[in-house]
Amino acid sequence: MPNRLALEKSPYLLQHANNPVDWYPWGEEAFAKAREESKPIFLSIGYSTCHWCHVMERESFESEAVADVLNRNFVSIKVDREERPDIDRIYMLFVQATTGSGGWPMSAWLTPDLRPFYGGTYFPPENRYGRPGFIAILEHIARVWRDEREKVEASGVQVLAQLKEHADAAAREGSLDEKMLESAFLAFRRMFDTRLGGFGSAPKFPRPVVHNFLLRYHVHTANEEARDMVLATLRAMAKGGMNDQLGGGFHRYSVDSRWFVPHFEKMLYDQAQLAISYLEAYQLTREETFAKSARDIFEYVLRDMTSPEGGFYSAEDADSVVDPAHPHEKAEGAFYVWTQKEIESALDQPAAAWFCYRYGVEELGNVREDPHNEFGGKNILFEDETVRQTAIFFETDEVEVAASLEASRHKLLALRAGRVRPHLDDKILTAWNGLMISAFAKGAQILNESRYAAAAGRAADFIAAKQWDAATGVLLRRFRDGDGAIAGFSDDYAFFAQALIDLYETNFEQRHLGLAASITERMIERFADHENGAFFSTSGGDETLVLRLKDDYDGAEPSANSYAVLNLLRLDQMLTRPDFAAHAQRTLEAFAFRMSNGGVSVPQMLVAYMFSQGKPRQVVLAGQDVSELLAVVRSRFSPHQVVLLNHQQMEPIDGKPTAYVCENFTCQQPTTSAETLSEILGLNLHN
Repeated sequence: MPNRLALEKSPYLLQHANNPVDWYPWGEEAFAKAREESKPIFLSIGYSTCHWCHVMERESFESEAVADVLNRNFVSIKVDREERPDIDRIYMLFVQATTGSGGWPMSAWLTPDLRPFYGGTYFPPENRYGRPGFIAILEHIARVWRDEREKVEASGVQVLAQLKEHADAAAREGSLDEKMLESAFLAFRRMFDTRLGGFGSAPKFPRPVVHNFLLRYHVHTANEEARDMVLATLRAMAKGGMNDQLGGGFHRYSVDSRWFVPHFEKMLYDQAQLAISYLEAYQLTREETFAKSARDIFEYVLRDMTSPEGGFYSAEDADSVVDPAHPHEKAEGAFYVWTQKEIESALDQPAAAWFCYRYGVEELGNVREDPHNEFGGKNILFEDETVRQTAIFFETDEVEVAASLEASRHKLLALRAGRVRPHLDDKILTAWNGLMISAFAKGAQILNESRYAAAAGRAADFIAAKQWDAATGVLLRRFRDGDGAIAGFSDDYAFFAQALIDLYETNFEQRHLGLAASITERMIERFADHENGAFFSTSGGDETLVLRLKDDYDGAEPSANSYAVLNLLRLDQMLTRPDFAAHAQRTLEAFAFRMSNGGVSVPQMLVAYMFSQGKPRQVVLAGQDVSELLAVVRSRFSPHQVVLLNHQQMEPIDGKPTAYVCENFTCQQPTTSAETLSEILGLNLHN
């Protein structure tokens, strides 16, 4: 019989609905049972496209023997970390503090009053990989709880006090100055892989907030090395197997140092942020390859990650079915890899030979390091040779080869579409949709593509209609299967507000700017720390949360605080809101110590600081058809400016479209000439 998770909407919880474990969702029913039966809580946190979550389910949670131990001794709770990042953040902080590492699935044991006392990540069913077996762990914890309960509960109280002290320590005072920027730049410079691109060694994770910082540091200081590190990284990533060479979009990370063997999961937040990185690289260089990478991401999201209503889905799994005749047998990347024989059967000659040469396809497979023997005889497509090198090798016209390769890509993509697709996590998260709306909005601006503007507008309208309640000022986090639920967190407010600002700068519909301001006002009401500055992740109304934390790390996803500061500063420039500017300044001051002593952890906050220091420029366009002037504005990478249309009393001159360029609300002589506007925008480029 299904357990209680069958009534949930989360794809991750539903994956566990038929486990023999008597799972509960997070909530009072589970807590009351733990109190009444004096049992500890086993808390398991993961997400639906998590590889090791699947492994632990197959090995342990589908096991009757494991379920028997859990059901007798514990109250078991499942949480989707993407739906409830607030719960995940609290107990992940505990696991990291006590074990030195973290990850998913995350396993924690709590007292009935929700204080953690033991934790870890993945546990194999028996002792292996140097880890204790899960059943042994469960039996040991049950015995300790039975025999030494008072000691365990005292430990939970002590641990919680230490975690609170740790969280409070992050708010130490510091001073804001330009040295923070140089210090972070030098740290990233030391981490940079000069040979293969990226920062650090294998496994290599894309972290677009680092790109954001370095490109703006380049503008802020005229440091070319900062720009070149990003360009080298983006080129290397685009050539590698981490980039889906057929279908577009990027996988989660590269197992190796050369971006070749990916972990094949695809996340919406990666697509959104990397699209912007490639767009900004294109603005800086005008290299068409960067624009192509952005377009490929957008086409992937439009094709495979967009709901009929216009919202964007969350993720696609790494694992997929190898053989449709055996639907329960899955392997990492099975949907994406190819044998040479499959390609030669699908393509005529010489097209197959050209394709195999360009994309590194080999008869015996091209994966040399394969510790789990997952890719025997298979090929991960990557750009092994350029189109030009392919044409030279085969002594053929380059135009003919290029056309053939493109036709082959489309043919193989269509063939691949007939395979069993990886699991799609089809929940629509407000925060991640905000990131993707921003990306489509910027894609529309920079690539002059109306389809991208339409996609951004549809998604924004969907979130505004389904997830935002103007009467209560509550923005919901998740929509799935007709149901909007879970009061949003600060990242939902910050990311969606940014999306609306970016969308305003795309289509200049005043309603988007007005809604961005309203959501920002509600964010201040619900999340602001009026005593110490910055924003909490949660609104403070949930008594089941044993800690109230601030999102203070720009990782795979940026922190809500970093985006909030930029939103507040941009809205002040657009709407003259000194109250917003004051909140931005207080948040920057709250993060001063962190930026000074660990800037690599908050590069997006450093981006916000640079905006505050960079003499933000307002470009006001007046008139009916301002497309020629707007094209000039959008052709430049100018991160320290806002763009407005028909704003206040600024009128067209002689009925012609006119541009006003202002700094600190003081405007230069207006112009109707695109050439003159280009010259004006070129002034003080590095301010």
